[in-house]
Amino acid sequence: MKNAVLSLFEDKEYVKVCAPMVRYSKVQFRNIVRKYGCDLCFSPMIVANSFVQSSKAETLNLLVLMVSSVRPLIVQFASSCVKDFVDAAEFVAQHCDGIDLNCGCPQKWALKSGFGCGLLSQPEIIHDCVKQLRNRLPEHKTVSVKIRLYDDVRKTVELAQSLEAAGVSLLTVHARTPDQRSEPINMDALIDVRKSVSIPVIANGDVKSLVDADYLHNATNCQGIMAARGILQNPGLFAGHKITQLCVIEDWLSMKHPNFFIFHNHLVFMLTQLLTRAERRVFNYLKTAADVVEFIKNKFGIVPKNDFSVSSLKPGAVYDSGKFFLEHLKETENGPEDSEESRDYFEGISDLYI
Repeated sequence: MKNAVLSLFEDKEYVKVCAPMVRYSKVQFRNIVRKYGCDLCFSPMIVANSFVQSSKAETLNLLVLMVSSVRPLIVQFASSCVKDFVDAAEFVAQHCDGIDLNCGCPQKWALKSGFGCGLLSQPEIIHDCVKQLRNRLPEHKTVSVKIRLYDDVRKTVELAQSLEAAGVSLLTVHARTPDQRSEPINMDALIDVRKSVSIPVIANGDVKSLVDADYLHNATNCQGIMAARGILQNPGLFAGHKITQLCVIEDWLSMKHPNFFIFHNHLVFMLTQLLTRAERRVFNYLKTAADVVEFIKNKFGIVPKNDFSVSSLKPGAVYDSGKFFLEHLKETENGPEDSEESRDYFEGISDLYI
């Protein structure tokens, strides 16, 4: 059987990839970006032990089936336990095209739990995850890893080569170290890693436009280019749009959304360059889906293409979405960095709904 993910790398000059952003790379957003030039999507990072220990296995299975239409899809797990990672991967493998291990998330709650960038100090666990999963997945499913750079680039090259030997199908490299946030990416390190392996390498970092994506591909010869913050603010990035198009907003309003917070916050990002500062102050603090739809109708003349049951999207009982966005979110290449409070707010949502 043909490998759907690796086939992309054979057919395209470079593969345009939407990053796995915590809580934001859900099925609705994946549908949007795929419509506007994105070739490959990742699920949000899912915590493996929460996933496998859930008592709602039937619900999980149903949800996976519901989102499996967005293909090709790579599901990303975070784990510091090989068994949890492999068990979680096997559970969803038939509903996606590949499994990814997150070794690049720098957020404090992830590091505290021993996964994300924390795994870079335990390469033996990374290798074991890859080897065991590769032995238990069919060949047409990819096994991949997303990493950040070591301070010593030679260690990054050694890790990439050892992961290739262990059986990874492709590798994503965010070209910053775990301690870096807004510093320029290390292009030379990307080139070194790309030259050191024969598997496809996806470059991640500082892609805010199609021009940036083309430049990063041409400069590094990486076979894939991943966008995070840029595509969150402009889902049509890979189609060459410089800012969010009104057709994207219309598409977003016409989808069914399970959660007001995410429905609203995506629009907060998308509308950043379309609203004045005064308008953003109003929009960011809207508390109901009906108010959001009415605001957009009055501002842009846009109404949902399909029947949109705004009453089904109840405002969050804990947080005002606009206040939360302004006070708690810091942008990183893994998507908005969230506080402990936000993790509590989404308990039971992020791990169940991908």
